[in-house]
Amino acid sequence: MNRAPLLLAVFVAVSLAVTARPALSAEAPFEPGLMRLAEVLGSLHFLRNLCGEKGDQWRGEMQKLLDSENPDPERRARFIASFNRGYRSFGGTYTQCTASATEAISRYMKEGETLSRDIASRYGN
Repeated sequence: MNRAPLLLAVFVAVSLAVTARPALSAEAPFEPGLMRLAEVLGSLHFLRNLCGEKGDQWRGEMQKLLDSENPDPERRARFIASFNRGYRSFGGTYTQCTASATEAISRYMKEGETLSRDIASRYGN
């Protein structure tokens, strides 16, 4: 089942919910969830391309998150580092698409969906 459209809709909802609020400090309670979401997007970008998806869909979702957050340079660097950490975490493990890589994709899709929904429901308007 392709859950990408649902996941994308949830990402957009998180972006809108979080940006509708005034700028908050880096210690905002949803910050760890957003950083983990960035890491998940990086992992998906690597794994989905490894397993045949061509393009920059997940990098694009990361850019949407950055655009909606409009973070200061230090926070932006943390978002980017989280994305890159997620991307690199599988580079040394997988050189081809395997059943394990496919399972990792499924788990990260679920985690991203859960993170997005939780952040939007807890901290959205």
